Amino acid sequence: MVAIMRSTVINAPIEAVWRVLRDFNSHHLWHPQVTASEIEEGLPPDQPGCVRRFRLRDGAELREQLIALSDRDFSFTYCILDAPIPLLDYVATVRLRPVTDGGHTFWEWRSTFRTPPGLEDELAGLVGRDIYDAGFAALGAFLGRGGGTRLRAAAGAAQPASRADAIEAEAIVVRDHGGPEVLVAQQVRVAAPGPGEARLRQTAIGVNYLDVYLRAGPNGLLIPPATPGVEGAGEVMEVGEGVTHILPGDRVAYACLPVGSYAALRTMPAQQLVVLPEAIDDETAAAVMLKGMTAEYLLHRTHRVQRGDVVLVHAAAGGVGLLLCQWAKHIGATVIGTVSTLDKARLARDAGCDYPIVAPLAEFAPQVKEITRGHGADVVYDGIGKASFAGSFEALALRGHLVLYGHATGMPDPISHATLAEKSATVTRPVLFHYTAAAEDLRDMARNLFRMIESGALRVSINQRFPLRQAAEAHRELEARRTTGSTILLP
Repeated sequence: MVAIMRSTVINAPIEAVWRVLRDFNSHHLWHPQVTASEIEEGLPPDQPGCVRRFRLRDGAELREQLIALSDRDFSFTYCILDAPIPLLDYVATVRLRPVTDGGHTFWEWRSTFRTPPGLEDELAGLVGRDIYDAGFAALGAFLGRGGGTRLRAAAGAAQPASRADAIEAEAIVVRDHGGPEVLVAQQVRVAAPGPGEARLRQTAIGVNYLDVYLRAGPNGLLIPPATPGVEGAGEVMEVGEGVTHILPGDRVAYACLPVGSYAALRTMPAQQLVVLPEAIDDETAAAVMLKGMTAEYLLHRTHRVQRGDVVLVHAAAGGVGLLLCQWAKHIGATVIGTVSTLDKARLARDAGCDYPIVAPLAEFAPQVKEITRGHGADVVYDGIGKASFAGSFEALALRGHLVLYGHATGMPDPISHATLAEKSATVTRPVLFHYTAAAEDLRDMARNLFRMIESGALRVSINQRFPLRQAAEAHRELEARRTTGSTILLP
């Protein structure tokens, strides 16, 4: 048995290389030895089992069959069915890997085959030199002169075509605003992706207090009948026209508007999808995208926390709170957190909170001042709102920054300029989706978050899991403050 392995580095991102190679009928556009090619029986050129019939420059005709293709692994395997060259039992695998520096692609091409006695060296040289090495050079040149665009126009298969049909799947539908009981499971039709969209098979869905707020009353963001939820993870099924940064089979996650994540399948804008690294599993991604990117922008964009700062985190044992405590401690801040029970105080302490305070929301400010010897907090991260706002301002240091990133208990009363002047204080009301509106910013924030998780600096605590159809029970637990860490739904 002859075994050949060749490899190279292509000066192009892995997505660009893969768009060309995953089309089993594209080789006549870029390989110098192939002059014409067609897929038999009109099958899609990325469907395992399809057969390509093609002609070489010397007039020889071959038939090869696609055995397997994985968008997740950037690989495919094929075999020779008919060839005038005696490459017996020929099976080959193409596999790509991203090169971490420079956005390049490592390409490996392996094969095994038998030959008649005495022809091993001759045919091994022909395959390695004239097919593999020539193919490496030709594809690099093809991409360098804009061949990816040519492929889309000529072959129509740089990315898989969307299916034309809608698919039925389970989803939670809100037909009127109200309590948790309005979250009802039913079958819905999930449309095929249009231009700029992707259809996902969701594997895990994040539950957030924002979902409770949008479910409870008119707000302009969830207009019944509608499916709630803004966070999830899963696998790309199909993509629409113009989508280039993701492929079917990719594991992706998101945290964005419009609502609609409480569903087994979902069609949504592809721009808001982030491809997950191998080290981040789907449940972790669904639990952390909204809360983790919230922590990222609060600590690095709304207020750049520095080593030695005093940081006050409300609901320090909650989903966002636990991440804020860990990340702020990693930066080198002194972290004070408010919690409602001793058990939650222990969770916060384990997450890096130096001083967990178990106290009613109206009574924490004096303790903050005592802990800091009168200085107060340089920044307060307040997602509670009306019930905590006055105390948050009281706990603030001179020239401190009060960041109101949520209002679980309602919007606080307006604050006057005169009150702000008492401390030269800054009060801001940031919104995550304004920070992630640009795709480049979204991916930068996600990369920062994933690096923190992969390094071990952030631990994601998924302490509650519910089947999708029990979304109402998940909301009851969240509203009763009986949850800690993150809560997810499983379709």
